[in-house]
Amino acid sequence: MILPIYIYGSSVLREVAQDIDPATYPNLKELIENMFETMVEADGVGLAAPQVGLPIRLFCIDLEPVAKEVPKGMPLRQVFINAEIYERSEEEVRMNEGCLSLPGLNEDVVRPAKIRIRYLDETLAPRDEEFDGFPARVIQHEYDHIDGMVFTDRVAPIRKNLIKSKLTNFTKGKYRAAYRCKLAK
Repeated sequence: MILPIYIYGSSVLREVAQDIDPATYPNLKELIENMFETMVEADGVGLAAPQVGLPIRLFCIDLEPVAKEVPKGMPLRQVFINAEIYERSEEEVRMNEGCLSLPGLNEDVVRPAKIRIRYLDETLAPRDEEFDGFPARVIQHEYDHIDGMVFTDRVAPIRKNLIKSKLTNFTKGKYRAAYRCKLAK
């Protein structure tokens, strides 16, 4: 089922998401399937639960559209439950980012080049992995969502000032998206 994607200005995007007990979370498998279906429908490569209105520590990535950017052997589709990034490289990389919750807005963001992250996968198996390059970028972007942040929080101050009116427009429902959206205060 395609879920509505919550737009910038929705309060759920600013909440720090709560850990979940995946063994007792109702319909977790169905939620994950719906999130992947929603992400693919919206042409995204990542989607966090707060973006579909749920303040829980869950996000999915699907790097199939950018498979050439993914190290050989890394799964293209992954689920991260109760994730914790506990190590970040000092080396940083600037890259242009966009977000399904801010349709049509792209800005350069500086992020660590490598990360280490602990999480549960979709089978509830504990994982501890290192990611770099584009996968690390996508994971950090989605991880920000479960910490109540959006990518524009990391934009250089001068650029943030220049996009202020665009951000205000999102909060007023003035945006265009080719997918189902929702603005919830």
